[in-house]
Amino acid sequence: MSNRLPTHTLRLFAHYDDAERLPAAAPELVMERLLEEGDSSDLRWLNGAYPEPRLSSWLDEHGSRLLSRRSQAFWRIMLDRPDSVVAAPGEQLWPL
Repeated sequence: MSNRLPTHTLRLFAHYDDAERLPAAAPELVMERLLEEGDSSDLRWLNGAYPEPRLSSWLDEHGSRLLSRRSQAFWRIMLDRPDSVVAAPGEQLWPL
């Protein structure tokens, strides 16, 4: 795991002092922010910094609380994770 965020990713952590060191200090925050808001460069770095089983575990434990429903659904497909919650009819992912 890299102990520092790449320069291009720091924009997502602008309000943190010494954000470069967040991967070691707060890995859950880094995973949440990049899975929700990261671009392709950020996600490439995330994939190299944290092994897929760790990301899958984080998604299972925290994804339903910390990610939007749309991001959670996307990452469950991408990481081959089962749905953790079945939405009630009035809480569909993209209601009409």
